[in-house]
Amino acid sequence: MRIGEGSSIGAHAVIESNTCIGRNNRLFPFAAVGLATPDLKFRGEASILEIGDDNTIREFTSIHRGTEVGGMKTRIGNSNLIMPYVHIAHDCSVGDHCILVNSTQLAGHCTIEDWVNIEGMCGVHQFCRVGAHAILAAGAKAAQDVPPYTMVAGDRARLVGVNVIGLQRRNFSPATIEALKAAVRTLFYSKLLREAAMAKALADHSGVAEVRRLVEFIAASQRGVVGRVRE
Repeated sequence: MRIGEGSSIGAHAVIESNTCIGRNNRLFPFAAVGLATPDLKFRGEASILEIGDDNTIREFTSIHRGTEVGGMKTRIGNSNLIMPYVHIAHDCSVGDHCILVNSTQLAGHCTIEDWVNIEGMCGVHQFCRVGAHAILAAGAKAAQDVPPYTMVAGDRARLVGVNVIGLQRRNFSPATIEALKAAVRTLFYSKLLREAAMAKALADHSGVAEVRRLVEFIAASQRGVVGRVRE
């Protein structure tokens, strides 16, 4: 176990074995991190939890260590706000600058990229990915991958558009936001087949790195991506 300089641990918080906590983190009372997972495949292997720097982990959060099946590591990046009653299961990876609001539940093996907002009472299915700068509206249940830069809502979660407000707050240019909107219309609202839609989005916005990232994320999906709200 290691706790970095400047980190503070609240009363009754629990930190179990093989947990590495970086600098300037704050764990509030009754947080429980580094515990063994209840996953039935877990056999007591010496897996780890790695927490970066400048994170706030509020009361009654639970974060479990990894498993051999999942690469032995659960990882939390830097500058994240993890609110009360959040659960982050074994072998998850959470990036940087994410906000996980009260009672968010991440199942095992989830990947949450940078600058993701997951609002209250959300659930993310095991092995799902949530792309950078995406937002899940309150109560959303994501059973498939959530593309970067988008907003999803509902049970089961469905695409409702581009995360315009979040992108504006992070100083994305108006031209980039408009390109992402157009790409989303092509990818999700046109009548083109998947491969043709991806090719058209790339051709129409060849100079926009964010569109390339969006298309690459969709192409790499193993679970499929959330669909659009039906009209």
